[in-house]
Amino acid sequence: MPTVAERQALMTKIAELPANIEAIVKNLSDDQLATPCGEGEWTVRQVVHHLADSHMNSFIRLKLILTEEHPTLVAYDQEIWATLPDVELPLEHTFSILRGLHKRWIALFESLSEESWRRLGYHPEIGDITPDDLLVIYARHGEEHIEQITRLLTAKGW
Repeated sequence: MPTVAERQALMTKIAELPANIEAIVKNLSDDQLATPCGEGEWTVRQVVHHLADSHMNSFIRLKLILTEEHPTLVAYDQEIWATLPDVELPLEHTFSILRGLHKRWIALFESLSEESWRRLGYHPEIGDITPDDLLVIYARHGEEHIEQITRLLTAKGW
């Protein structure tokens, strides 16, 4: 279980993600956004849209954990989601989602009592999960995708 200071540092990472991802990709051309981040990986555009999909799911999972007794959390096939037609929409729509979602997500995390941090949900792929687990996983998740895109930009000299 993270300390209060560790939780705050993780929340800061989540809070800063929307501005950080937008700054990294906002000046990329359509061709650059359509470039895979690596061999067999998603395009930059797909990664950005995936962040919104994934983080919306986590926000909902957090709310379920806080409002139900040991809920079973729904898994989804992120590979299929990354191929749906909405991933071709302009990134501004996703930036808007991320900005609003992350403000709400952080407000909810900041409101939790120690008892709430220990509540449990059940994720069919990873087992029992707490709000602390979600905080750690998704602070890291955003960083990993920023690093993924940054590696591509560096490799291409963009």
